[in-house]
Amino acid sequence: MKAVRYHSYGASDVLVYEEADRPVAGGEGQVVVQVAGAAFNPVDASIRAGYFPEVFPLVLPHIPCYDLAGVITEVGEGVSGWSIGDAVVAWIPIASPGAAAEYAAAPAETLAAAPRTVELADAAALPSVGLTAWQVLFEHVGLKPDQTILINGAGGAVGGYAVQLAARAGAIVTATASARSRDRVQSYGADRIIDYTATPLQEAVAGQRFDVVLNLVFLSSEELTRLADLVVDGGAFANTIPPGLEGTERGVRNFQVFGRSDADQLAELVSRVDAGDLKIHVAQCRPLAELRAVHDEAAAGQLPGKTVLIP
Repeated sequence: MKAVRYHSYGASDVLVYEEADRPVAGGEGQVVVQVAGAAFNPVDASIRAGYFPEVFPLVLPHIPCYDLAGVITEVGEGVSGWSIGDAVVAWIPIASPGAAAEYAAAPAETLAAAPRTVELADAAALPSVGLTAWQVLFEHVGLKPDQTILINGAGGAVGGYAVQLAARAGAIVTATASARSRDRVQSYGADRIIDYTATPLQEAVAGQRFDVVLNLVFLSSEELTRLADLVVDGGAFANTIPPGLEGTERGVRNFQVFGRSDADQLAELVSRVDAGDLKIHVAQCRPLAELRAVHDEAAAGQLPGKTVLIP
């Protein structure tokens, strides 16, 4: 099969589009999926560069991309509830061989039935970012109806899902977004949008404080502290981009959130997609062979948004 792999850590030129052995459902509880789409995530580039070898110990050569959508072609021992031909989505283990290939092995415990109302490849843009948004809002922060929430970085992939989920939960949503993503974020249900490229956030909110502040972009420790100052006493500050704040004052709860794969929660997100309550946004689909170029464009800040690779 064709796959993109890297045989050593390094710059994007270590990514090679080449022949690789097709996986088999060799382990207990595994399936093999014919990949329809694999989503690029920025952490893929950081792992490729060798920044997290202790956190994500890879066996090289490694196939990247941990968000996948596709069709089951093989069911291994100990798997129940799934059959050949089932369309699925999954967030597979980051350190295992990934989805940037024609076929990928996946633990059955990570699978959810794919949405029926969107293109199968596009569904690859849901798992890890949708789950991260869900977990930060409802597991960590415990967002409730009528609470005010500021989502910093609402134009990104996690931010888009966070706006939708928060609005559906009955929260009052203020979102930061550039002009490029303003209309999309507004369509997701944001009550107010601040164009951070036109007006500094602190100036735009003019002393307002929020029950919850969610940060989804890289900030310095000083910038994070200023952002946390926008939380009401006893409120919640959540950050998904390390490094986070070491501590907060005024009783503000401080969460540094790392999403995780959860098939039940993913199935809930899928049900919301099929019900029309959650929109999947894909900025572009690219041939798998262009993954190196996608890494380069991401490093240069030139990606138009969520990118799905098509084998």
